[in-house]
This record gives sequence, C-alpha cells and structure tokens, in this order.
Amino acid sequence: MTDATPYTPPTVWSWNKASGGRFANINRPIAGATHDRELPVGRHPLQLYSLATPNGVKVTVMLEELLELGHQGAEYDAWLIRINEGEQFGSGFVAVNPNSKIPALMDRSGPQPVRVFESGAILMYLAQKFGDAFLPADAAQRAECLSWLFWQMGSAPFLGGGFGHFYAYAPEKIEYAIDRYAMEVKRQLDVLDRRLAESAYLAGDDYSIADMAVWPWYGALAKGQLYEAGEFLQVQEYTHVLRWTNEIAARPAAQRGRMVNRTWGQPSSQLHERHDATDFQTRTEDKL
Repeated sequence: MTDATPYTPPTVWSWNKASGGRFANINRPIAGATHDRELPVGRHPLQLYSLATPNGVKVTVMLEELLELGHQGAEYDAWLIRINEGEQFGSGFVAVNPNSKIPALMDRSGPQPVRVFESGAILMYLAQKFGDAFLPADAAQRAECLSWLFWQMGSAPFLGGGFGHFYAYAPEKIEYAIDRYAMEVKRQLDVLDRRLAESAYLAGDDYSIADMAVWPWYGALAKGQLYEAGEFLQVQEYTHVLRWTNEIAARPAAQRGRMVNRTWGQPSSQLHERHDATDFQTRTEDKL
C-alpha cells in the first residue's frame, strides 16, 4: 500500500510544523533546558528522578533488589518526572542528564555528587557500587551479562521508538512502518526465546542486571502489557520468554520496583514517589 501523495524529502530539513502523535508537544530538534526548575533533594544519598516507563523500571527494580539483599546504602528517594509535561527539560534535570531522558540518578554519598544517566549505565554503576551485586564475577559470565545488557540498549529503540510509536502513537497507521518494526520485534523475541531455552536467565543460572534491563521491556511485551500488542505479535509463542518473565514478576523486589513512579493503572499498583520502604504500605491516593 502506498500513500496517495508520496512524500519527497526536502534538500534541507527544517522544523516548521508539529510532528504529530502522542508526544508531539515534547519533541524538538534541540537540546538544553526550556525553563528553570531545581530538582528536589530527599534525605537519602541516592536521588532518582524518573517515571515508571520500562527504562525507569529497570533502575527501581535494581534498587529494590539491592535493598532485598540487605544493602542499606541503597535506600533512595524516587522523584516523579512527568515527561508528558516536559519536566525533563527543567534546568535541574538537564544538569543531571543533558540528554533530557529518564531515568537520572544523583549519588550524594561522597564528597562530590556524582551524576549518572542512561539506564544501562545506572545499572552498572549501582552493581559496582555495591560489590558487583547482580554482576557475575566469572569473566565469561560477566561478558555474557554485559552482552545482553548492551543488546537491550541497542534493541529496545526498535521496539519502543519503532514498533511502539508506529503501532500505538503515530497520528496515522502506516502499513510499511508497522510491518517493518513488527518483523524486527518478533525477531528479537525469538532471539530471547532461544537464549532462555538453554539458560534460566540471560547471563546463565543467576539473575543479573541483564535481566533487570530486558524484563521491563520484553517481559511486559510478552505479557501483553506493552502497547496492547500481545495478540498482534502472537507473544504466546515465546514460551521460554513467558517462563522467565513470570519468574521475575514473582520477585517481591521486582513487584515493588514496578510500582515506583507509576501514575497509571490500578491505584494499588502506583507509588508516585518513594522516600522510604514504608511508602509501599500506603495507597498512593492517601499520600498525594
């Protein structure tokens, strides 16, 4: 199927109209802050500024898993960044992440604050900070873990900005774009399914930061929770991915991590901000 009026790109692209779609109001071709806004700072050394998108969930799951292991230094404040309202373009947030994407972390445990941005970098930073937690010591297993971690970094844009955008958010359905990215996402699911057919977790027998990175994206997709595309992509075919995602979803720390900075779904599944472990015991609407 072709458009009635084919698009011919101009010699020089210019930003002269809205891009359309769900996120058109925050899309722009330049970086930097759009307004002055300082970030709040809580009482814990680790300050997280995020939203419970899959990239945000990676880090809150990691922090909750660290606490589950008994690392009290992993206590954290999680502040909500409403990306649909452009809060990621505030001057304080841009100072932590010049790329204006969630999540962003400030570690104030040392003499000088340390900023960490990009979710994979945050997972590695936290793993190393807490004695290589969830990062295999064996060289071959560590290489496997990091390979899958970076596989997620390279693959998820095809799932999110590619398939997710054109299937769920674009102002019009474009058959070529949806078919192109659906094919790639199904290939990625097959990659994961083949790996998880031979291994309990992505890096081997043990749960690692690779699983924490991949699960919020591909686990949610396999359960039909991402873009409501489960039937379209026939996700039930990927039985090993489903086994893996169900096992992770049963972990108490993963359940808590998925709630943090979440502003949609059932109220009982939301915790808009997290400042203490006892926050999980109080319903969101009672606190805000």
